[in-house]
Amino acid sequence: MRLAAAALGGRQRYDGHRVYRLRPASMEQARALRSLQGRSADTGVSFWTEARGANCSVDVMVSPHELPGFMLLVDELRLHSELYIEDVQRLIDNEQPKMKSQASFSWDRYYGLEQIQAWLRSLSSQYPSVVTLLDAGSSYEGRRILGVRLSHKAGNKAVFIEGGIHAREWISPATVTYILNQLLTSTDSQVKSAVLGYDWYIFPSTNPDGYEYTHTTNRMWRKSRRQVGSDNGQVCYGVDLNRNWAFHWNGETIFRSENEVISTAAPCSETYPGPSAFSEAETSSLSSYIGNLTSTLKLYISFHSYGQKILAPYGVYGVEPSNEAALLSAGKAAAAALAKRYGTEYEVGSIVDIEYVAPGSSVDWARGTADVPFAFAYELRDSGQYGFLLPAVQILPTSQETLDSVLALLAEASKSF
Repeated sequence: MRLAAAALGGRQRYDGHRVYRLRPASMEQARALRSLQGRSADTGVSFWTEARGANCSVDVMVSPHELPGFMLLVDELRLHSELYIEDVQRLIDNEQPKMKSQASFSWDRYYGLEQIQAWLRSLSSQYPSVVTLLDAGSSYEGRRILGVRLSHKAGNKAVFIEGGIHAREWISPATVTYILNQLLTSTDSQVKSAVLGYDWYIFPSTNPDGYEYTHTTNRMWRKSRRQVGSDNGQVCYGVDLNRNWAFHWNGETIFRSENEVISTAAPCSETYPGPSAFSEAETSSLSSYIGNLTSTLKLYISFHSYGQKILAPYGVYGVEPSNEAALLSAGKAAAAALAKRYGTEYEVGSIVDIEYVAPGSSVDWARGTADVPFAFAYELRDSGQYGFLLPAVQILPTSQETLDSVLALLAEASKSF
């Protein structure tokens, strides 16, 4: 059963869709969930988090039509389940504030791609001596991948920040734009030191087609928008751009042990890595741009949601960065700084250890291929109450605590530069 879009080609609705948190207690249960995940695309069952293995929770969105069969499967597998979100559409309807902001660009609501890019363009005019508008290529549908460079003097080491590679994770571009704005306007001594001492390359939305699609058509879309084939007669669109980078692309495809389960994604899957590394216009052009900066880049950060984690490379087994101890030390310093403002707790570890197997990520490529010494992925708020649909009222606190964290991360990592 394909999810019903609103009439006349309008936005897809998720009335009555529920999100359950499942916790498989055995590998047999985990394998059954992984099998369901592999064939679930556009069927009314959508995995918000990976079916990783035994004793690892999994968040699954289920349509009303599929709910009876899904609950029967849960009972048959004797899975522990907990209802986390009762109505996804209700969260979508309440995600944005009812009143429009008086400011032209602020952090009390989520903005579409055109508004974000117009704001980026305005910065180069407003701060011509320090801000340069950057163009890292175009998307499949011809949208530009825009960012800015913030530089106060020649010869600085550099920091690269990217957001929005997964389209539905709206808090990511919002947080990235907040960090950029603070780097330009804050009078805080720590912020000023960071902005004077480093060049900052900042790209808020690196999946422009997908991000635009979440604003116009399907709020829960994750991937890019290129037609990539078919699966059982169903046309498949999009590649998971954070699985398409050339570092162990499409890596492990087997059961690793008693505790982990891994599989190759089909074309319609939300984690489909593409037909080959850098097969997509977005990742190919962005990586080429980054490749020209690697002699100066010291820190690479990719922002995602959700889960409240700071993740170091790598997302594959059997490979460890040479500076793993320094990476984890910097991550822990960042988590400690983040918790000070609002008490928000983040877990720190490698991608494969505390998240899941994720070959082909931008962070792994930055560390493993581009040789950027410090690379991290943030999974921003929250821990599941809202998931990808974090209310706009949480943009500001999320962004504030994240900036605290980034500054601490940079301070700790710089001890090794």
